Amino acid sequence: MDALKKAVLLAAAFVGIGSTLSPSGGAEPNKHVGPDAKQWDKLVDRAIAYLRASQAADGSWSRDASPGVTGVVLTGLLSTGRLSPDDPMAVRALQYIESLVNSKAGHIAGKDPRPQLQNYVTSVNVMALSAANRADRYKKVIGDASEFLKHLQWDEEEGKTPQDDFYGGAGYDSQSRPDMSNTQFFLDALRAAGVPPTDPAFKRALIFVSRCQNLKGEHNDQPWAGKINDGSFIYSAAGGGQTKSDTLPDGGLLGYGSMTYAGIKSMIYCGVPKDDPRIQKAYAWITKHYTVDVNPGMPRDRAQWGLFYYYHTMAKCLSILGVDEVVDASGIKHDWRADITAALAKRQRPDGSWINEKHWMEADPNLVTGYSLMALSYCKPKQ
Repeated sequence: MDALKKAVLLAAAFVGIGSTLSPSGGAEPNKHVGPDAKQWDKLVDRAIAYLRASQAADGSWSRDASPGVTGVVLTGLLSTGRLSPDDPMAVRALQYIESLVNSKAGHIAGKDPRPQLQNYVTSVNVMALSAANRADRYKKVIGDASEFLKHLQWDEEEGKTPQDDFYGGAGYDSQSRPDMSNTQFFLDALRAAGVPPTDPAFKRALIFVSRCQNLKGEHNDQPWAGKINDGSFIYSAAGGGQTKSDTLPDGGLLGYGSMTYAGIKSMIYCGVPKDDPRIQKAYAWITKHYTVDVNPGMPRDRAQWGLFYYYHTMAKCLSILGVDEVVDASGIKHDWRADITAALAKRQRPDGSWINEKHWMEADPNLVTGYSLMALSYCKPKQ
């Protein structure tokens, strides 16, 4: 192929991706986007009915598994718009979350929580309280929690410099190795709390997030970054790098779907524009691995691991990108809202819940139903 022709094709490919990432998402004007409204309503209403039956007397769901499950469930419920914060089920859940507020420490994880719960639990509870839209009641609690979360981030307070592969990331607590999953929830919470993207916490996080991408360059100097170089994201850049997928013989770390969507979303939160090469490269990986059947990039025997976590991260990311249709590597257009809704419709149980394998807590139907509602909140039909 001569140089001119190659340049034209590359430019066309870039413009195609850029237009897909525009607010219109490349969809045709006046074209219906998303699932059938009756199907969406049915899935959500059945899930709400299930959660009414499974809620504990104290307002929680699966409290013994984690006090954070209630935050996930309530965020999903309120985000769908089918449930008001004044609904008795939501009121009880909010009261339970209020009982977890630790005014002395600043977190929302209980009186004496296990340290490993502090980031995830506080983050999802910030999201739930923010979704309740009661600034008059929760403004201080959310503000205190945001400050608490910032102190969990690995930075100079923990003796780390920007050259360290821990720097900017968030782990389970202030002493745990940071990872992309904890960091995305950390950033979700700060954004929900109204922390501006100019805040130093976002700037520090971007250093860590960029290092979790399989993309060698000025933003990622890790030795494994260029071995695959496909734009996907791994679980953690810390400690030499770690993936939940496979590690290749040469030390390459395979990225996978849930972390790649989390990486894109996190970069946008941190102020990276959609035409940045990091986002363009990651989005190109998504178009090559588009699916709602598995968590792509995971080995075949682990392909269903974290599937519902994947759905909600995928839906939130594509919504933030402003994409209505994903054009895959074969040129086929996918209405991702309709696809995720159909995948969830196929998997919803007769009682209205969802459940997955035991891995990553997805054998808990309350948690998985919360994830599903969070995903569906971004899959609402639109015209």
